[in-house]
Amino acid sequence: MTKTEFRPEPPATAGGPGPAHRHLGLALLVICATQLMVVLDASIVNIALPSIQRSLHFSSAGLIWVVNGYTLAFGGLLLFGGRTGDLFGRRRMFLVGVGVFTTASLAGGLATTQAWLVTARVAQGVGGAIAAPTALALIAETFPEGRPRNRAMGVYAALSGAGAAIGVLLGGALTSGLGWRWVLFVNVPIGLAVLVASPFIVAETGARRGRLDLPGATTSTLGMTALVYGLIHAATSSWSDPLTVAALAAGSALLLAFVGLEARSRNPLMPLQIFRSRNRSVTYAIILAVGTAIFSMFYFGTLFMQDVLGYRPLEAGIAYLPPSLVIVVVAGVTSRLIASAGTKVFLAAGCALAAAGLFWFSSVHTGSTYVNGLLGPLLLTATGMGFVFVPLTLSAVSGVSGDEQGIASALLNAGQQVGGTLGLAVLGSIAVEITNHRLADVVRSVRRAGGSPSHPVVAATSSSHAATTSPAMHHAMASALVSGYTTAFAIGGAVLVFAFILSVLGLENLAPGAPAAGDAEPVLP
Repeated sequence: MTKTEFRPEPPATAGGPGPAHRHLGLALLVICATQLMVVLDASIVNIALPSIQRSLHFSSAGLIWVVNGYTLAFGGLLLFGGRTGDLFGRRRMFLVGVGVFTTASLAGGLATTQAWLVTARVAQGVGGAIAAPTALALIAETFPEGRPRNRAMGVYAALSGAGAAIGVLLGGALTSGLGWRWVLFVNVPIGLAVLVASPFIVAETGARRGRLDLPGATTSTLGMTALVYGLIHAATSSWSDPLTVAALAAGSALLLAFVGLEARSRNPLMPLQIFRSRNRSVTYAIILAVGTAIFSMFYFGTLFMQDVLGYRPLEAGIAYLPPSLVIVVVAGVTSRLIASAGTKVFLAAGCALAAAGLFWFSSVHTGSTYVNGLLGPLLLTATGMGFVFVPLTLSAVSGVSGDEQGIASALLNAGQQVGGTLGLAVLGSIAVEITNHRLADVVRSVRRAGGSPSHPVVAATSSSHAATTSPAMHHAMASALVSGYTTAFAIGGAVLVFAFILSVLGLENLAPGAPAAGDAEPVLP
């Protein structure tokens, strides 16, 4: 197996970051603290949703917008946020994003009405959409090609991978100990520390030539927002719902229009030449697949722990500690070995291991416990994730010219966001359909035997279990839930098999940062 080696990037311009940066360790700490804050936001708030609902008197339909408000703004503005860093200076826009995110977190924690909280969550999404891609672009430009960048990407990837699990643990602890407002307040001291420290330890990249592509920004933002909204709506209603169909159709049409505009623009928001590299295009496809499978694993794994095993939120968070540690350790090892072994071997091995972990997950049942049913699949999937995140991150931004690092980083984040949303929408719909079918069978059986239980279709949650005092009925309903979860795990494993095939057949074995003997993949102008 041959490896294609990257040529190191040229030295940074005067006043900019680069290999001579004097505060690499501190810069990495600041950037990764921001990334962790953004990544864990969704899961940390999810744990607090029941408390938020009771405190602000949300309806079930209204409560979902505490999550969706953030998701829509974040997913819709990622491309725009990444490009602003390229054009106006990455540190400057990084600070803008962190400032907006921190202020919105404070406002959300102080919310006394539903509209106030949802508006704050939307503002958090705006800040996150600017901060996340500029953070990754700052790593790519601050750290020189080779071991320093590989190790920095290893830390970044480990925190990105473990962020959801850390959010579950931290959210449970804060909600139980201090109240739901602290899942938002916790961002404030972190954000303030980043805002104070960044001007001293993170160098500015300087503004680039070019103008902001407003038609492209408008169509991409509206298209991504409509697409993400359609996927969210499908997960909460159905794929045939007129609003779902309209949103997905509008999103697809707007994104096609965006591509057409970018092909003719002199200052494109997303230069299409970034996709000339087959390696990078395949990498983005794998990111979509990995996001689809992994987000679903955390989601359905948490549901299994709480609805079947009866775990409290904090207990579910503690259950994710071992796999979180595995991700961090494996990602660190991967970052050290990737320059010699190449990206392909780690991507292929990681996708295969994570797929095996999800297939193993699909064997759980109502009698499974954490030790004999969940721990093994969690650790195996986490090992695969640790292998995957570093090469994916490096492949997405390596070889990209300096003035396109922001948009390359935004595409990486957008792939994870859309992949995760798509996974939850598709797999969530399938899981609910299977659960409802099983529950309907149970209801028919009980009625034939002379009973008259209430039908818990769709509301397949722990509250459904309280609808009956019969142990047999309780077991039947738990089995129906598990049938939906295990099917989702199996489909997630199949998606990762597809990612494995893509990595084996579609990628070259790149060795980021190795001394160049030639360039099979040109550095884009």
